[in-house]
Amino acid sequence: MAHLLPLRVFLSSQTQETPSKPLKLSKRSNNHKTSISTAKKGLLSPSHKMHKLNLEVSPHRAVSAVRLMRIEFGGAFADLLNEKGKGSGDNEMGYVERTLGFRTRDLDDRDLRLVTDIVGGTIRWRRYLDHLIGSLCHDESMFRSMEPLLLQILRIGFYEIVKLNMPPYAVVDENVKLAKVALRPGAGNMVNGILRKLVLVKENNSLPLPKLEGDSRAQARALATLYSHPVWMVRRWTKYLGQEEAIQLMMWNNSDPSFSLRANAAKGITRDDLVMQLNSLKVPHEVSLHLDDFVRVKIGLQNVIRAGLLKEGLCSVQDESAGLAVSVVDPQPGEDIIDCCAAPGGKTLYMASRLRGKGKVHAIDINKGRLRILKETAKLQKVDGVVDTIHADLRTFAENSPMKSGKVLLDAPCSGLGVLSKRSDLRWNRRLEDMEQLKNLQDELLDAASTLVSSGGVLIYSTCSIDPEENKDRVEAFLVRHPEFRIDPVNRYVPSDFVTKQGFYFSDPVKHSLDGAFAARLVRTL
Repeated sequence: MAHLLPLRVFLSSQTQETPSKPLKLSKRSNNHKTSISTAKKGLLSPSHKMHKLNLEVSPHRAVSAVRLMRIEFGGAFADLLNEKGKGSGDNEMGYVERTLGFRTRDLDDRDLRLVTDIVGGTIRWRRYLDHLIGSLCHDESMFRSMEPLLLQILRIGFYEIVKLNMPPYAVVDENVKLAKVALRPGAGNMVNGILRKLVLVKENNSLPLPKLEGDSRAQARALATLYSHPVWMVRRWTKYLGQEEAIQLMMWNNSDPSFSLRANAAKGITRDDLVMQLNSLKVPHEVSLHLDDFVRVKIGLQNVIRAGLLKEGLCSVQDESAGLAVSVVDPQPGEDIIDCCAAPGGKTLYMASRLRGKGKVHAIDINKGRLRILKETAKLQKVDGVVDTIHADLRTFAENSPMKSGKVLLDAPCSGLGVLSKRSDLRWNRRLEDMEQLKNLQDELLDAASTLVSSGGVLIYSTCSIDPEENKDRVEAFLVRHPEFRIDPVNRYVPSDFVTKQGFYFSDPVKHSLDGAFAARLVRTL
């Protein structure tokens, strides 16, 4: 999962810079660099600052609205917001109280599921929903100047009506109440008018959607709205995949994600043990077709979290695509492996588990906080004896360290374009400009990692991207700069269905129903 952190460390991200000018809080800003604390100030009138209990407001809608604010303005990750499980309802209501100035009734299990569905779906379909909202406003300026919280409430209502097919007038009534209490009566009236227009056009099958016509640019804009992705991604995928496959990829990204659990063999847990636990929790699952330690879970992950299976280190949430990348490394007991961009540590811990207590994984990362978490998790999973953490910038470390290894993994910082079904917010936080910066960074890191490979050793380059410019193109450019390396085909390590013509590992989200991932084995011949 290298995309979660290193891009924020090495590059300036849209969501983390400080705005050069203060936000005009009466309007919605298109600058996504605003902090949630700044945005909150524009939500509350003095009469709303008294912390009180409001039993009329739907709790899952209030929580969803605040979560969406946190994600859009606070830089939070959509897939990490509910990781604490049993206590998460209290945590979320605390955010509501601090942001809106009141509490609702406590969230029950059904509410929590709805929050997950609504937040994830609203983020995925944001461009589509905004098109509909803008089309049903009196004029474009009304949409452009809309307050942040008001827009989130409308997005929730539109998503519930259009995508979840909830009873429309109940949706209208509940979201109007939220707008009136959280903002003011006039905001409730606006929500009422716009949502009722939506109900009418939906009942008449006349949603104001763009037509797929015109030149390639016009079609890309239409597809970007219809399937809710940035235009630059649509144009890029159409170029590399063709329009039909690009549409299939976007449909996959907009579908509800499934997750995989890895049984922690280092604690003596087999996949059969994990399956028994899932059966006792009544969590539907399927065993992996590709990896002996993995089980797929479509629904019920919160039950797993609440049961303490993750907290006790019995299993980890890890996609099979990442597990297959570790298979490309092929860790064997007794080996010393250098993991160059290790945090947050999913591959590090799996490699460590496969060493069976013999050998060492040297985990290098530039982020000290993430390394500390990795170290704590290694202890929890009983692999701390074979994990050695090193706080360093790989480029500097490689220049100054005499360390060499027969196996070096570079799980490089990347765009994360292979994990958009799970990271629903990521599509809106990536820019075309990032791709060029990332390619330069990937080249620098590959050059640095190559100096750590001993003669006859292997360098494994991996990403969680599906973009050829981050994957095979980076390898090909590296081989031009480093003729002392050659490709070692991966067909001995992963099923043939995942092997490209060039001998690389590639997981295709649409074809394999997994996250997108890439890995190449490069052997040093000199």
